[in-house]
Amino acid sequence: MSQPLPHPYEQLTPDTVLNAIDAIIEPLGWLTSGHQLALNSYENRVYQVGIEEQKDIVAKFYRPGRWSRDTILQEHEFSLFAQEDELPVIAPMQINGESLFEYQGFYIALFPKQGGHSGHIENLDDFEQMGRLIARLHQTANAVECDQRGDMTPQKFARDSRQFLLDNQFIDDSLLPAYESLSLDICHLLDEQWHNPKMQLVHGDLHASNLIWQHDQPYMLDLDDCIRAPRIQDMWMLLNGDRDQMQAQLAAMARGYEMFLPFPADQLPLIEVLRTMRLMHYSAWLAKRWDDPAFKMAFPWFNTARYWSDEILTLREQFSALQEHPLQLIG
Repeated sequence: MSQPLPHPYEQLTPDTVLNAIDAIIEPLGWLTSGHQLALNSYENRVYQVGIEEQKDIVAKFYRPGRWSRDTILQEHEFSLFAQEDELPVIAPMQINGESLFEYQGFYIALFPKQGGHSGHIENLDDFEQMGRLIARLHQTANAVECDQRGDMTPQKFARDSRQFLLDNQFIDDSLLPAYESLSLDICHLLDEQWHNPKMQLVHGDLHASNLIWQHDQPYMLDLDDCIRAPRIQDMWMLLNGDRDQMQAQLAAMARGYEMFLPFPADQLPLIEVLRTMRLMHYSAWLAKRWDDPAFKMAFPWFNTARYWSDEILTLREQFSALQEHPLQLIG
């Protein structure tokens, strides 16, 4: 019986990480100190690495086979354009005019280490500040080529995710009929509510953990998932609390956003659509990465009967939420 092939990341030993970075930073006359710390990342592998007589840097080893070189370079272009526009975005370092490097089959980018803290935003002034920041990011996005980044649609994020889970038999047998029926009903409802919104380049994954706050200044991290989507995508994940709180937060973001661009109020009905798409996509993402040993260690609760039971309950709640009145701007 043949043994399963090792996952590509199993080849990423501490020595490989340091050797790769030493090769990349050699033109700068830098040398790694030998210190490295694995950071909390699963899609890619990310390390804080010490550099002799310099500040630590952060190295991202992109998941092999996920993105093409051109796709990653469009992410980098977006970050670098935003940095040129004086936006607080952590952009990749450039060495001899290059931001993307290759070593033993891995695409690699280096970033300056950014100190600070992350967490839910509570203060309405901070939401207004985020509105200004997001609008400026969207202004920058207008100048960025994005033909390699794909579109966020119900087909890709909901229907295709559902089909992957069913085709690969991830759903517990006892719960399969309930999941199959409910998820299909949800897909139909998502299609009905989509209405072909205007699609533009956005951050795509702008939630509290992808913001680092330092001295009341938010820095945006990780444009790895930048994509063409409705622009409300970059706002709804920052909302938290009950309905009244979220509507007040939206109003604050809108005030800030409208200093630079018209706020996409017509996309407010898409918030629950996008939330549902993200939920379905998340389960498929875990399933697609289940051959990665790090996922089995980090998400041991996935692919259990309890997980799918809870997932069905969550999807039922979302099915109801999709039929409720959408959030509105108040004040």
